[in-house]
Amino acid sequence: MTKYMFQDIGEEKVNKEHTLDGAIDSRGHPAVREKTGNWVAGILILVNQGLATLAFFGVGVNLVLFLTRVMGEENAEAANNVSKWTGTVYIFSLLGAFLSDSYWGRYFTSLGNGGYQPNIATFGADQFDEGDPREQHSKIVFFSYFYLALNLGSLFSNTILNFFEDEGQWTLGFWASTGSATLALVLFLCGTPRYRYFKPSGNPLPRFCQVFVSAARKWKVKVLQDDKLYDVEEFSTNEGRKMLHTEGFRFLDKAAFITSKNFKQMEENKCNPWCLSTVTQVEEVKCILRLLPIWLCTILYSVVFAQMASLFVEQGDAMDTRISTFHIPPASMSSFDILSVAAFIFIYRRVLDPIVARTTKSKGLTELQRMGIGLVLAIMAMVSAGLVEQFRLKYAIEDCSDCEGSSSLSIFWQVPQYILVGASEVFMYVGQLEFFNGQTPDGLKSFGSALCMTSISLGNYVSSLLVAIVMKISARDEMPGWIPGNLNKGHLDRFYFLLAALTTADLVIYVAMAKWYNYVKFQGNTENDINVQDPEELGV
Repeated sequence: MTKYMFQDIGEEKVNKEHTLDGAIDSRGHPAVREKTGNWVAGILILVNQGLATLAFFGVGVNLVLFLTRVMGEENAEAANNVSKWTGTVYIFSLLGAFLSDSYWGRYFTSLGNGGYQPNIATFGADQFDEGDPREQHSKIVFFSYFYLALNLGSLFSNTILNFFEDEGQWTLGFWASTGSATLALVLFLCGTPRYRYFKPSGNPLPRFCQVFVSAARKWKVKVLQDDKLYDVEEFSTNEGRKMLHTEGFRFLDKAAFITSKNFKQMEENKCNPWCLSTVTQVEEVKCILRLLPIWLCTILYSVVFAQMASLFVEQGDAMDTRISTFHIPPASMSSFDILSVAAFIFIYRRVLDPIVARTTKSKGLTELQRMGIGLVLAIMAMVSAGLVEQFRLKYAIEDCSDCEGSSSLSIFWQVPQYILVGASEVFMYVGQLEFFNGQTPDGLKSFGSALCMTSISLGNYVSSLLVAIVMKISARDEMPGWIPGNLNKGHLDRFYFLLAALTTADLVIYVAMAKWYNYVKFQGNTENDINVQDPEELGV
């Protein structure tokens, strides 16, 4: 009895000193709560994100004007090329996430933007212990601050760097981006002793394939509601938490059903993973299958978001950009988007969410609800942009052949559309980061962040495809198309309204998918954890 009593005391001491989520320090030892992670490491990662974003947008924010002014491309061609460039950058997030989750770990995957972007948000979230209520709350807040840091980093690019690049000093702008990226790397390495780490869980593809193969081998087996499924008592540290059985995708449950043949193999300690999978393996597959429809619905939102770096800039370049003798760089109007993001993060966290929580007696808006609000705001942004373009065309100097696109309408008419996009980002992209990070299995956290990045990537590709299709259809005979070199002769407003209509249809599908979605359940979740709640109770 004394032996067991001493064991309990020892375990309690360890739990107080070390994190409960299995994190390790830079030496591979269990992470000590007071000496690793938390906001010391979190703030360092936030600063790193701001500097890295400054470097990225120092190139990307004015790229459309570089292509039109320096490379001599037409508006539609430049917009397409910017979308393809951005899409290619973000599509490599899937590769970075795979290498991170499977082999290298989040810290070591710093191979280009594709390795950095899907891992930095998750690595920052790793610095907070989900087993501690205070740190768990900090982890949720971190995603909002992370997106704020991203936007503050781009603020410098969109104002100071943008001014010099707009004046033709492209070399200075690109060297400043290089310096910012270098400083970000140095600061990141300085935090090495303070970070918390998680071991990579190995290649998930064989685990997934084992579930499908095992289920296919038992396709004739009928699994009843009260049948017990195969599972193990506990996992090693790098395998993460056990996942509890959920309804849906009943066919996959057959993979964990113990047949007489499986039982005999278990008795002989010769259990074949291609014949019998654990409940957690099955739930991992179910989890990804449930996430895919939600993820697909976010792609069209990214099409709207992509317009800020392309058509919004070209629209602004065709407006009156003067304040007295000062010329406003069109790309710098995205500063209003950044200020909107900063304002709405505060409004949501400090005002809106507490009001909703008190009114509905819940924990506030769920991630799925926030993403839906983001889609609504995106629709409003496109309608606003279309109306502004209609007014711009009305006041355009159509007979001026030498001042392509000049207009007496002030560029500040664009402010509402930038503000609406910024507000939508707070609800959509911050909600996405929280949702995919919280709903993916422990061994696939970087993959969850990569889904956000890939959504942006595919959104840019779809935007490029839409522009190409619209120009192919609208440019015929003597018609220059909706997005010609001289926007005064086109109908950019119709393209914006088309995006509003497509996003509305996407919203309808999204609402249906959100109602269908079941939150994952991890073993050991507290009653305060959103993952254990029923979707109907969440009001989705």
